[in-house]
Amino acid sequence: MVHHHSDGVKEDEPFDIDKAHVVISDNPQKIYEEYRYLRKECPLVHTTQYGGYWLLTRYEDVKRAALDSNTYISSVKAVVPSDPRGIRRPPLNFDAPAHTPFRTALERTLKPSRIKRLTAPLQKHAEEQLAPLLKAGRGDIAAEFGANYVARVETEWLNLDADIAPGLAAASAAWLNAWRVQDGETVTANSAKMYQIARDLLADRRARPRDPEEDPASSLLLERDAEGNPLSDEHLVGCLRQSLVVGVVAPPILIGSICQHLATDKSLQNQLRADESLLPATLEEFLRLYSPYRGFSRTVAPGREVQLHGEVVRPGEPVTLHYTSANRDPDVFARPDEFVLHRDNVAMHLGFGRGRHRCVGMPLARL
Repeated sequence: MVHHHSDGVKEDEPFDIDKAHVVISDNPQKIYEEYRYLRKECPLVHTTQYGGYWLLTRYEDVKRAALDSNTYISSVKAVVPSDPRGIRRPPLNFDAPAHTPFRTALERTLKPSRIKRLTAPLQKHAEEQLAPLLKAGRGDIAAEFGANYVARVETEWLNLDADIAPGLAAASAAWLNAWRVQDGETVTANSAKMYQIARDLLADRRARPRDPEEDPASSLLLERDAEGNPLSDEHLVGCLRQSLVVGVVAPPILIGSICQHLATDKSLQNQLRADESLLPATLEEFLRLYSPYRGFSRTVAPGREVQLHGEVVRPGEPVTLHYTSANRDPDVFARPDEFVLHRDNVAMHLGFGRGRHRCVGMPLARL
């Protein structure tokens, strides 16, 4: 227990991290309010929820932890709450050197030349997926447009058959909602559908390889581990399955946040319509302001002990890196809760993470 003295909570009302919005709620305003308090009063705090973990909320601490993959490892727990079935998939749940070939293979398929070639088909998909909402005059931009559009982005990037997209959109949405309420059975059922897509894809590319610069599965099949051996089928399938999920989870959330913001800021809408060259700068500020993942976690490595802000984090204890809090840290970003176009240090945002596990799909996400 610590005492709360500011930021919208009554004077001397006890602040219980186990019941805090940052731990158990999906209410952004309440979460941001508590982040302000935690950054100031207890930037490293422990909760017993979800098996127990530490929360790191200041920009410099989060960035330092993300860059220090020797102290803060990813192979034990990369998300809180973690998969109710305890499955480890590369590259998210792997540390170097095991992590590296998966990362290399995916990055090979996201070079500027490939991104350029994807631009026209993705624009066409965006227009097609938006059409039903425009025709109806209403709709849920995140659940309808966002989820369906990003499934088509995935099919283009991974070169899947076009008819896979609707099933992928449905399975990933059901999987994510089940994960949020820790419903292991539904998680497993929908995860199995995505695993099947990944298995079929790998089998096809093994029989009929494609250009590794254009095709993630073919690229993965070329890679070798630190001992020079081919990567195992289990891990290859796991990596493709991981790629399916991460590509469909975050973008609809961000698309929803952007549209919500623009709906209440008509002048920015008009500005962007009049001058599309402002879009890249606008997007970076939206990524800072509305980072779609609250954060990822790491675990303190064996033989390491972290002493920070008067607390001791022991080996094996999970630490969550709250990118959403870091991106609104007033010590780094002036007027942190406001949209500021052409913010001079917007490139410092942690919307894609930082370090070895930063988002591999950044170029695709920005497009």
